[in-house]
Amino acid sequence: MALVEFDIAALIEASVNAASIDAGAKLVLAYSGGVDSELLAQGLGCYAKLHPEYRYLLVHVHHGLSKNADMWVTHCQRQASQYQLPIEIVRVQVNTGPRLSIEAEARNARYKAIKSLMDSGDLLLTAHHLDDQLETVLLALKRGLGPKGLSAMGAVQTFDGDKVLSRPLLSISREQIEAKAASLNLQHIEDESNCDDKYDRNFLRLEIIPKLKSRWSAIATTASRSAALCGQQQSVIDEEVSLRLPEFIEVVVHGSGTVLNLVLLGQQKPNWQALLFRGYVEQLGFAPPSMVQLEQLLNQLLHAKSDANIELKIGDMLVRRFNNSAYLSSINQDERDQVSTSSLEIDTARLPLMLDEAKSKLIKPEELAICLSDRKTLIITNALDRETVRMPQVDEVVSVRFSAVGSTRCRPHNRQQGRELKKLWQEYGVPPWERARVPLIFYNERLVCAVGYWIEKSYLSAKGSEGLLFLVS
Repeated sequence: MALVEFDIAALIEASVNAASIDAGAKLVLAYSGGVDSELLAQGLGCYAKLHPEYRYLLVHVHHGLSKNADMWVTHCQRQASQYQLPIEIVRVQVNTGPRLSIEAEARNARYKAIKSLMDSGDLLLTAHHLDDQLETVLLALKRGLGPKGLSAMGAVQTFDGDKVLSRPLLSISREQIEAKAASLNLQHIEDESNCDDKYDRNFLRLEIIPKLKSRWSAIATTASRSAALCGQQQSVIDEEVSLRLPEFIEVVVHGSGTVLNLVLLGQQKPNWQALLFRGYVEQLGFAPPSMVQLEQLLNQLLHAKSDANIELKIGDMLVRRFNNSAYLSSINQDERDQVSTSSLEIDTARLPLMLDEAKSKLIKPEELAICLSDRKTLIITNALDRETVRMPQVDEVVSVRFSAVGSTRCRPHNRQQGRELKKLWQEYGVPPWERARVPLIFYNERLVCAVGYWIEKSYLSAKGSEGLLFLVS
């Protein structure tokens, strides 16, 4: 392909056709104002004139990291007016704390801002090109990634679950883009940070890739071909994993979510153990662990002593083991689920459906809602013809607690025999870390209900009688 012999609008049209979006959908361009996104914006303006069946939007994200950021906003607004395309300027705050990658944090903030302006079925266009693909492949090699990482960027792929992301320039080199922009006399901005080689991508772009190209002029094209081949292989792996993975996943009987059956996983060959576990991690939305991290995880989950307390943290993922199952959760959400108090008394005067025996009538105040944590609330209400706790007597103080002595004797309404509390937790399959989050209802010093699990048999409401229903939402 000659340097300038390509049509941007035609490349956009091919991307839209490949994305199979519906009329009325919005084509959103991530518009930085750099030469590549400038060229794409100009082409989108031409395409929009021929295709009024779609909506269009340029999104420029103001990161606040450069002293020139305000001037870039002015440039982008002026150019958008020239292309006759609407533009949205979004100002974001980039996390710049210790041990954080400014590149990664800026990218996360940018995509979060763009997603907030998109609806289901919309198409996001980005200006990634052939040399960006080579950089991505080299970074994947540097990080020791497998076929998924080496497959780099796809020309068209699912974005944010219900949207599509397209890269019309992915087969076009940086030199071709710069030459095309020059032939059209396009004005564009130059981000001074692109010259700072402390950033990995800039180091590759400024120091490494020019040397590679001087030795092997077609390396960007051949690396892109390798990425495509890795992508093909990874799609086959993903398909096979998606077919096999469901037989290893079990729904948590009490509580919510799923777990991974480690007995079945341990019966697989090592390579399949790694693929299936990584597939489960990605299904739950966590970043996949590295090869070394995955080996350590599997070794501890599958080979540690049965009573070992396994709790591993990788990024935002918390991995625990209980009853031959792997429990995966978000560290952030786990912290938010921590109860805010160890115990509290309930104002019995506000309990719903209190029986006023002296007057032989019912009193029904509002439903009680007690905040347990950032994400959980205890609801107390009355119910009829359901398994409920009998109404408290006048001399019974009602309290909510989150721990009790393991030797506490209980006789659940749904069990034939009474057992110690610690044995019941095991029978019900409640992991140790969840036990301190289960609201325990006490009448005076008597445990009468483990919310969501059982009611003490002697405190169960008589059939046809109204009682108290405790729920966690």
